[in-house]
Amino acid sequence: MLGLAAAFAGEPAKEARIFRAGAALSDVTPELGLPIVGNFEAPLATHVHDPLHVRALVLDDGVQRLAIVVCDNLGMPREVGDEAKRLAQQLTGLTPAEVLISATHTHSGVSAGAAAETGYNSGKRERAPEAQRRGSPAPLTAYQHFVARRIADTLQRAINQLEPARIGWGTGRDGSHVFNRRWFVQEESDRRNPFGGIDTVRMNPPSSAVLLKPAGPTDPEISFLSVQAKSGRPIALYAVYSLHYIGGVPPGVISADYFGMFSSRIGELLGADRQDPAFVGMLANGTSGDINNIDFRHRGTRQPPYEQMTRVANAVSAEVYRAYQGIQHRDWVSLAARYEELTVGTRRPSAAMVARARAILDGKMEGPSWHPREKTYAERLLKLADGPEMVELPLQVFRIGDVGLMSLPVETFVEIGLELKAKAPFKRPIPVSLANGYSGYLPTVEQHRLGGYESWMGTNRLEIEAAPKIVAALLRMAGEVQEK
Repeated sequence: MLGLAAAFAGEPAKEARIFRAGAALSDVTPELGLPIVGNFEAPLATHVHDPLHVRALVLDDGVQRLAIVVCDNLGMPREVGDEAKRLAQQLTGLTPAEVLISATHTHSGVSAGAAAETGYNSGKRERAPEAQRRGSPAPLTAYQHFVARRIADTLQRAINQLEPARIGWGTGRDGSHVFNRRWFVQEESDRRNPFGGIDTVRMNPPSSAVLLKPAGPTDPEISFLSVQAKSGRPIALYAVYSLHYIGGVPPGVISADYFGMFSSRIGELLGADRQDPAFVGMLANGTSGDINNIDFRHRGTRQPPYEQMTRVANAVSAEVYRAYQGIQHRDWVSLAARYEELTVGTRRPSAAMVARARAILDGKMEGPSWHPREKTYAERLLKLADGPEMVELPLQVFRIGDVGLMSLPVETFVEIGLELKAKAPFKRPIPVSLANGYSGYLPTVEQHRLGGYESWMGTNRLEIEAAPKIVAALLRMAGEVQEK
């Protein structure tokens, strides 16, 4: 009778519970000749070192189905993810709340962001169309449509390959490759900002700077989920590490960075790199908004292209493989999801800042330039002034057994990830950045006070109090998905 009651309540009877999983990957490498976006300059793609992929893992506990997607891209605006979810729902029946799409943040790919920026370009001022000033998205580009469709197709393929499975999770640690990139430095000249002021800290200080101390911590954890068939054949491994990207890619070359290399290497270590159906390795970006791979106190010599990303990918893979040996795979776990749109304010420049930006772009500023990126940030500041005063942020929480994925559509500072890990009601909390949209950087309130690149208007788009509001919402959602 208990089994019958559970079935009527929507929960499968214990003896009938079957956990299933399926995974797939698809190539999303763009055509050559498109701009590679990841720095202030955007060279056209002339070569592909390694292809870009979208990777998907679908989990099913018999009642709830969840899909985790990772795409090799700098960061996708939410309209691309929304279109992918719309198509996926048509193909598979998955609702948008059941699909988590995150970008890796490779700086060596054609972005799925907007095709062209409107505002100040080449010294010519053009106002964005009224709909865009109100916050309405521009039509999707051909590459954006392609990526959205590939995501939907990959989800369909993963569902096609659902099979009885087991799932386990674990954590490794590697602190030798993560460094806080924000520093207290001595000279004021090293702390100038493009708005005519002086910050307290400097991102990526030059080798000539006198370093005092890092402005924040790091997070060495590598969290992962492992899914295997009942026979023990690996289906997929999804990992999350709080490291921005590596780089070391020549101009004009497309690469998935260390994210793609990890995905291949972990399959090799598991002996699953030549199987059918294909094993899918996945590495998502944790909370790395202020973390990179540069040891500023002990700078090494310049390395050949791809060498450092290979080292990091191999090291992270080896640590995950070590931790993998000690995990227990379970025959069944329950799944749950929450999705919410949180309304937050945007950064609003003052009248004086707007006037200064216009003067810079109109060539009416007297005296020497204060900062080499003054024009760039004058353009960005005026776009903020023209933009909406409030935005809706997509927040999402997945519970997978004792694991909780908490996703944010921003480049999240590591302090925020550490706070979520400390306070979330999961045995294994895992924050994931750059998910379901892109709304710039998310510093803590205290890091905003220190200034630096990540806090500048145009790099940071959300109100200064956004971080505590987002953390509070995610923690509440995490509480709502707990097993009763």
